Amino acid sequence: MKSLIRGGVFTGSVSPKRIQPPGLRTVTAVQSLTAVLADRVRGERRRRHMTIATLAERAGISGPAVVALEHARRASLDTWVAVAHALGLDLDVDLVDPRRRRANTLRQEDSVHAAMGELEAAQLQRLGFFVAIDEPYQHFQFAGRADVVAWQLDPPAMLHIENRTRFPNVGEIAGSWNAKRRWLAPELAKRLGIPGFRSETHVMACLWSGEVLHALRRQPATFRSLAPDPPDGFRGWWSGAPTDQYRSGTLIALDPFATPRQRAFIDLETALGTARPRIRGYAEAADRLEGR
Repeated sequence: MKSLIRGGVFTGSVSPKRIQPPGLRTVTAVQSLTAVLADRVRGERRRRHMTIATLAERAGISGPAVVALEHARRASLDTWVAVAHALGLDLDVDLVDPRRRRANTLRQEDSVHAAMGELEAAQLQRLGFFVAIDEPYQHFQFAGRADVVAWQLDPPAMLHIENRTRFPNVGEIAGSWNAKRRWLAPELAKRLGIPGFRSETHVMACLWSGEVLHALRRQPATFRSLAPDPPDGFRGWWSGAPTDQYRSGTLIALDPFATPRQRAFIDLETALGTARPRIRGYAEAADRLEGR
């Protein structure tokens, strides 16, 4: 509605400018930032052996508010700052030029984790699959990012790879893994505009190191429970022929330094058996990538 001014007196009204809803890029960025903060808060609270009630009391908010915040529900900046201070931390926020992001964060990247993702993405792209890296997802209170996702649309099938270089906290890793197995595929299907995937292959890819093999052999029942299926589904994707099994969860040990004459991965049962490590641990892998 236009404004009306007669004799210097305002006699009409002005309709407010229509506010456009945030675009997908904005929504994705907010979800990503919220998921990172939620993971950090949950991890720091548990590391300090602090209950939700204690954190809520120290931050001056309710227990349900802490639960919602730890599950990546949106919260005010004041709430994030209060929770950070209750954990003895500061909330540090910055604006980053995307053209300079890689140069500014190279030293902070996990080079071994990145090498595993590069090997997987290169192989899957070479075979002609759609591939996404660090793919965000959110389903109500569940939110996170998938390391490597590949899919095809005819027939609709999805591969999700979660890369692990070490196992510092199996409980937290299990929670993240189970949430992604449950919610990643339907959320990705919705984004792609399809009813769903006929088959889902979820793979926990671990660094083929002595450090990781030792962790697997200490808790074999736990890892068999998390990844109960044989690696047939992953082998199908790796060779360019995904299988039709509806949903599978498997664990493999991956060597990002494998030569063309070496096999790149072994399955869980082989890792739990007499398999020899390709490298001692994460530090050796990082040194090899740095050429040291």
